[in-house]
Amino acid sequence: MIRTTNLNVRSLTPIIAPADLKQVFPLGDEAAEFVMTSRQTIRAILKQQDPRIMVVVGPCSIHDTRAAIEYAERLAALKQELGDQLFLVMRVYFEKPRTTIGWKGLINDPDLNGTHQISKGLGVARGLLSAITQMGLPIATEMLDPIIIQYLSDLISWGAIGARTSESQPHREMASGLSFPVGFKNGTDGSLQIAIDAIGAACHPHSFLGICRDGRTSIVETTGNPDTHIVLRGGAGKPNYYPEDIAGAENLLNRAGLTQAIMVDCSHANSYKDHDRQEEVLINTLQQVVAGNRSICSLMIESSLEAGNQNLSADIKQLKYGVSITDKCVDWETTERMLRYAHAQLKKCGGRAIS
Repeated sequence: MIRTTNLNVRSLTPIIAPADLKQVFPLGDEAAEFVMTSRQTIRAILKQQDPRIMVVVGPCSIHDTRAAIEYAERLAALKQELGDQLFLVMRVYFEKPRTTIGWKGLINDPDLNGTHQISKGLGVARGLLSAITQMGLPIATEMLDPIIIQYLSDLISWGAIGARTSESQPHREMASGLSFPVGFKNGTDGSLQIAIDAIGAACHPHSFLGICRDGRTSIVETTGNPDTHIVLRGGAGKPNYYPEDIAGAENLLNRAGLTQAIMVDCSHANSYKDHDRQEEVLINTLQQVVAGNRSICSLMIESSLEAGNQNLSADIKQLKYGVSITDKCVDWETTERMLRYAHAQLKKCGGRAIS
């Protein structure tokens, strides 16, 4: 018999269905109420019905659940203290898009050794999201694999579509059916039009192939997601958060008939990939808000317990606790200083007026 399919496939291994994993890590009524309320708050911030600034803050990617829990505990305490001016959302990213090859994230390779125990990774991820939700922290994540989101979406309050996938039709279709607000990043070359087009596409209904709660391939029909917005992350080696950049984004959004809700990512090209310059981005952006800008409604900070990053070595026991194994992050001390500064500046000017 002549084979014409799966010639480059080594194996196919069935995994647990989304509905079955949710029985292992169920979302109780109290937690569900918290997620729903958090989503409503974020929608209100995007629509300028809530004057606070949303800050999505946390590690570039999660590789150590113990460190993630410690970070969440610290952030949860700060959330209560700064909540009158800032709405803090923890960045809990499990999937890592790669320019070429490399570690793809905790779900794809939870043991950090190339064994790719994806079923285990899904359980680890859902268990961590459940624990963080119990702490009273809203969760943000990046959606990279359209299948994986079915296992986690009920626990997520805000989602991102990355610079490499904003132009992808499957990701725009997926975003159109998500139950929470979604931010589209501008392209890696700095192009805003990619994100503008993505927002417009995700607002509309779509039909496409996906999986259902039971894990079966299904036709997914969506109604469109009205809670989508742009994330400015810089590109082509230069930032795009200065007043003239913000004005340009506002103009494009207005011409496209889209809500002028802008998030500024303090990392990536906006900080020239220098984690120590994230604070500079935050200070400049806040100055624009204090001066009266209404479209900037949220910020993103890549932050971990310790500063910088480290390479993923063959002996994972040698990894330094609390240090990123992907992009460089600011440490907790710097994170707390940045958030307290933002709070103080907004408090000093009486907060942002609601339009």
